Amino acid sequence: MKRIYLAIAAILVSAMAFAQGTLTGTVTDGDLGGPLPGATVMVKGTSNGTTTDFDGNFTIEVKQSSGTLVVSYMGFISQSIAFTSAGNVGTIDLVPDAQELGEVVVVGTGIIDLATDRQTPIAVSSVPIKTIQEKIGTQDVTMTLVNTPSVYVSGQAGGFGDTNMRVRGFEQDNTAFLLNGQPINGMEDGLMYWSNWSGINDIASGIQIQRGLGSSKLAISSVGGTVNFVTKATEMNEGGFGYATVANNNYIKTSAGYNTGISDKGWGMSVMLSHWQGDGYNEGNFGEGQTYFISVGYRPNDSHNFNFLITGAPQFHDQNFTKSISSYLEYGRRYNNNWGTFQGQYMTERRNFYHKPVANLNWDWNINSTTNLSTVLYASWGNGGGTGNLGNRIRTAEGRIDYDAIYAQNAQVTNGAGVNFGDEPAYITRSSMNLHNWYGLISNLEKQLGDNLTWNIGFDLRTYYGKHFRVVSDFHGLNSWSENIRLLDQNNNHEPYGTFGTYKVSTATETFKPSGWEAAFESYPELQKTDYSNDERISYGGLFTQMEYATDTFSAFFQGSVSNQYHQRFDYYQYADAALINGTSPQGTGEPLPAGIEPGVDSEKVNNFGYNAKGGFSYTPTSQHSFYANVGYYNRQPYHDNIYLNFTNQVNPLTENEKIFGLEAGYNYSSSMFSGSINLYRTSWKDRVATSSDVVDDVVTYTSDFGTEQLHQGVEVDFKFRPVAGLSINGFASIGDWVYKGDAVSQVTDENRNVISFESEDYDGGKVGGAAQTSGGLGVAYRINKNFSVDSDWRYYTDLYSDVGAIKENLKLPTFSLLDAGATFSVPLGMNKTKQLKIRANVNNVLNHIYISELTTANFVEPGDETYKGINVSNQGYFGLGRTWNVTLRYDF
Repeated sequence: MKRIYLAIAAILVSAMAFAQGTLTGTVTDGDLGGPLPGATVMVKGTSNGTTTDFDGNFTIEVKQSSGTLVVSYMGFISQSIAFTSAGNVGTIDLVPDAQELGEVVVVGTGIIDLATDRQTPIAVSSVPIKTIQEKIGTQDVTMTLVNTPSVYVSGQAGGFGDTNMRVRGFEQDNTAFLLNGQPINGMEDGLMYWSNWSGINDIASGIQIQRGLGSSKLAISSVGGTVNFVTKATEMNEGGFGYATVANNNYIKTSAGYNTGISDKGWGMSVMLSHWQGDGYNEGNFGEGQTYFISVGYRPNDSHNFNFLITGAPQFHDQNFTKSISSYLEYGRRYNNNWGTFQGQYMTERRNFYHKPVANLNWDWNINSTTNLSTVLYASWGNGGGTGNLGNRIRTAEGRIDYDAIYAQNAQVTNGAGVNFGDEPAYITRSSMNLHNWYGLISNLEKQLGDNLTWNIGFDLRTYYGKHFRVVSDFHGLNSWSENIRLLDQNNNHEPYGTFGTYKVSTATETFKPSGWEAAFESYPELQKTDYSNDERISYGGLFTQMEYATDTFSAFFQGSVSNQYHQRFDYYQYADAALINGTSPQGTGEPLPAGIEPGVDSEKVNNFGYNAKGGFSYTPTSQHSFYANVGYYNRQPYHDNIYLNFTNQVNPLTENEKIFGLEAGYNYSSSMFSGSINLYRTSWKDRVATSSDVVDDVVTYTSDFGTEQLHQGVEVDFKFRPVAGLSINGFASIGDWVYKGDAVSQVTDENRNVISFESEDYDGGKVGGAAQTSGGLGVAYRINKNFSVDSDWRYYTDLYSDVGAIKENLKLPTFSLLDAGATFSVPLGMNKTKQLKIRANVNNVLNHIYISELTTANFVEPGDETYKGINVSNQGYFGLGRTWNVTLRYDF
């Protein structure tokens, strides 16, 4: 009996010894063969975890006698490693997965719809944080997606933050962009202004682009696709970083961040600050900005997780607009005619400035083993605008702004009081302001109804109030500025002369600096506004649901949503009942308005109901092969800017809900050495309103096409090949056929909203422009040793047509290709191997290839016309950037 007691005691002592045992191991890149520093190692079912050091090694104390380690790294497929005793679990190879982003999501797991959240596949590509950090350089975040199928990015020559990204040929207003699951497309027009999001590359944990129908459960229409930006949340482990980037054209950026880690009481904080500035690639393209990010997390228990974050990127950048090819040939490819000098000092006519803080509060509630609730309350407050001219501009012989002559002209104005369309020529720089407050709430309940059935249901609420007006940013020697306008009546007709006369609207006497920071805290009195002043209210409510059935070999899903949008416009300027005349009543009686009363004319309220539905299935006969097919239909409400005609309160009778019908199918193959996919798609888009802009001889025009139909269809291929350890080869190709169908009504207006033309046109068979319909690329990465690696990406574009909206005969641009290259060198520092120093160098367009990236006109060659690469030099557009470079020194601790 004594021996039995001794044996039992020995077993208990052994178990207790293991309960406080240590597990070690090494995590490596199954793609390039090197270590994966920063990989997460967790004991499954607990909050016990650690990260790997610079050499990919980890050590973790465990209390269980047996269990499972879950090893994950963003952009790689997670692995589960069983253990039954203390010791070394060996080397764990993680295989890259182009669809994997789910491991980066700390909060909002039910709101952020990543491809891995649903087993039924979609056409998807992901960009991990490592790629973002290494390859972004001075570029917009859109450039991280150029090595994926059916993505085309143009407009880099416009200035910092002025790129335009298209997916499957659809413009940015028809691709859904989400930040941590919340929509960030403009509610008025659906557009994206990347200068407002210049800090995303600093705060992102990963980016995932879902081409086509996507996996988002929200009531949004992913015509081209859905792009998910997943930001950092409060980091679990203590640490930080600092880096500095230098690049061509005097660009410099510095950034630093620190994470406290999660305390024993469940609190943690992560902060990041950065500053950048540069001259820009083109002349007169200066820019400067900052980014801030603060995230506070709290985990009171295993059931609840809270995270609050606020981030913003105040900035300004001077802009370059499209111009004729002949101008570039005469003055150089970096030519910009939007700037000049006054007494030798630089001035610009076109400056974009904005500050758009975004805040959200996430709550994840693990109700029980089968039920989870995720909710996010978010807000953004946008303040800023863009400058331009009002009045009589004067140019130098080289076409730049002659500010010396402008000041001399303004000095001749009687009493220094400038009047637009007055007898004496005068000139000011104005700022077109766009301010908004945007609040939203999204909540999603996920319920496991069985081993194979999952149900989601939730709602999406948003309210938006925007203000649009102009103020003076520089008088250039004048002391005031007034407008002579002919007012409208309540029926949107011009008041006849003699009734109220031609009014001189309240005179502006103050200037407002075009600065992102100052715009956020500035107030703008109504009497200081000029040219126009109007507000709008947009409210949105949506309900959504999803049901998915999934087994090891088969899955099927259905998603549906309904939504209602409410619109109203408020005009304080151009209507006879609204326009202030020197601060008195609009009828010109001279009597002051009652205290607290602001005149205004409210538009008719417009309500639009919409819905969408999509479903699909997949079949996975083996672990290596899978097939899928999806179908979707969207009945989408028109954007606010298309509802009200010619920037007045008149409701546009031509707008109606747009109808989108999409079909897609694909095949995926995956093995340890090779993975790839092929996707087919067909998207029909009817009753759409499309708007494009152009600048010719300093005149800005906008073309709107009502009732247009587009048909986009094509095939996409992408693959990843790992023939030997340390070598990775990636490739993609996409072939599209994107055309307009039938006819539509086309309207052209100038920058001041005057209608230039309005007519019906036949567009049947016309090519959709703005993005290359055929493209491909090849990328190679090679790890020479654990400290040094090199990589290169080559891309090819053809079948690119002018970006001119709906047109019968479009102009085809010359084919071009680009080559980028980079190298990374990393070294560990000190005894703590989580500390490392990394040097990254990039060269984009290595061969300095000269190419036209975008045209906004379609002027064909006539006899006697001068040409460039077969293109009429009268065409307006941009050349792409030449060779550029950047070097980053980064320290992680």
